[in-house]
Amino acid sequence: MAALVGAIGLLPWLSRTDPALTVLKARSADRDPTPETLRAIRDQLGLDDGPLMLLGRWLGGLPHGDAGTSWVSGGQVLPGVVQSLGASLLLMSGALVVAAGTVAAVCARTLRLGSRGRLAARRPGGTASAVLAALPEFLVASVLASVIGVQLGWLPALGWYGPQWMVLPSLALGLPAGAILGRMLDDLLPGAFAEPWALAAAARGVPPKSVARQAVRRCVPGLLPNLGLFVVGLTGGSVAVEQIFDIPGLGRLTLQAALAQDLPVLQTGTLALVLVAAVAGALARLSARLLIGPALRDGALHSLHRAGPSERRALPLLYGALLAAVIGFGLPRDALALDTLARLRAPSLAHPFGTDALGRDVLARVSHGALTTLGIALAVSAAALVVGLLLGLLPRLSGPLVDTVSAVPPVLAGLLVAGVAGSGPWTPAFAVGIVAWSPLAAHTSSLLRQERATTHLAATRALGAGRWYLLWHEMLPAVLSPVAKHALLRLPGIALSLAALGFLGLGAQPPSPEWGLLLAENQPYAERAPWAVLFPAAVLALLGALAVTAAGGVRLPGRRRRPEGPAGPSGERALPPQRNSPDAPLAPVSTSVSTSPAEER
Repeated sequence: MAALVGAIGLLPWLSRTDPALTVLKARSADRDPTPETLRAIRDQLGLDDGPLMLLGRWLGGLPHGDAGTSWVSGGQVLPGVVQSLGASLLLMSGALVVAAGTVAAVCARTLRLGSRGRLAARRPGGTASAVLAALPEFLVASVLASVIGVQLGWLPALGWYGPQWMVLPSLALGLPAGAILGRMLDDLLPGAFAEPWALAAAARGVPPKSVARQAVRRCVPGLLPNLGLFVVGLTGGSVAVEQIFDIPGLGRLTLQAALAQDLPVLQTGTLALVLVAAVAGALARLSARLLIGPALRDGALHSLHRAGPSERRALPLLYGALLAAVIGFGLPRDALALDTLARLRAPSLAHPFGTDALGRDVLARVSHGALTTLGIALAVSAAALVVGLLLGLLPRLSGPLVDTVSAVPPVLAGLLVAGVAGSGPWTPAFAVGIVAWSPLAAHTSSLLRQERATTHLAATRALGAGRWYLLWHEMLPAVLSPVAKHALLRLPGIALSLAALGFLGLGAQPPSPEWGLLLAENQPYAERAPWAVLFPAAVLALLGALAVTAAGGVRLPGRRRRPEGPAGPSGERALPPQRNSPDAPLAPVSTSVSTSPAEER
């Protein structure tokens, strides 16, 4: 946290810009930057004293409740930050309610079939949730504001004056977040329903609702760290939604301060986000400990990640073929050709996706933008997966890092990276990569913590298996598949984050045909020419559907399947030979563990 706040304090000097000039433009864009005016601003703010002196003054006032005064408005910083934080926390609460409803809708079918012992009839799906998770928040917010708020007039679309003004932004934030969390929970539920307690409950005639409720309780601890990260992301990372609905939230305040280089506001806002992240992370870990603490201590858990039969591969092949066809059909077209006489034309044979406000072919721009957007997004996702897995193996190191890094909005990370390395085509990739690994590391640590407490691992260790054998042959294969699925779920979001940073001037510039630029450039014409927005959004949703359905085939090669009983895979594993007699045949070993009265209940 100290390093982050220090880097923010050095932002104007790292970016090699004159902070006095930036502050002058933020105060009054029409005022001439004469040397006398800039000198007066430097004297007023104390810029000649250097960044270390300014940072020391700001830190010295914090214990007394004084965060300084804004360089732009001249008002006290702390009251404004507290007010913005309250608005963001209220919006986050509404978004969590929407996300909980979305999670329930995504997992309803699995809960219904699993509680009745009919998971064998469950077919892999999730296309609707994949599309919903892939939609960018600013696009959902724009559609809700224009259709429900403006055209239909059902709910207010601008401002922040009461509960009615919370509905639309909460939907825009909660629907994509709930779709991602719902997919993660839906992947864990089959393993919970195959555990002995669920089979015993079904044999005793326990009502299906009680079994479903306990299955959710069994799977929630593995999702709590990521839920904490979502809380932080919804608090400080909802900049676009706050801009569209004119919400005075902390994310919007921090972004405006970063663009204006208003250091007191930026440092105080970032510090508030880091503290929220620390509190959310601590509450998530405490809740997980309360839910399964005794089982973790006694090593009495069963693995939720069991090798099962391969899922059908028709859907990912279909989605991949459609995406390849769209890209291949548009590549021969010119993505930069202007035709002012064909502005905002509807889809036709000449322009299957229509044209934009400058008469450029939308299909051509979508296809050419896919080459750079998808390539960089795949590279960032792969790097985030590797870093997240490696740091997830060291929870004492990665835990504080995750809490701190997750509090940094991608836009702020992009500004810091641009200040150090300068703007360029790889600046968005570095900025997104800085924060993209944190949810994967938190997920890995949470799953490994539970995997270490499984009964089969205790039995394997008792037979003489060493730490490296347990790591490579037992624990990593158990967590690699769900974490890889999680990484694929975030692939469309990474693609949009990259393009959004480029739109802010931190990467590729117009007329580059990146997907985020397409959506942002065509958003003002959504009512007059909806195809200019719908077709790029549909291709992005197609990418999300492809990523989620293809995740069902991500498994470590060579992993042995466990034997299956009448209701699903059992909890036994193939055991390594004992160290004291590596060549001697092993007798059958029972890995059953006696249950306590609390576990029986």
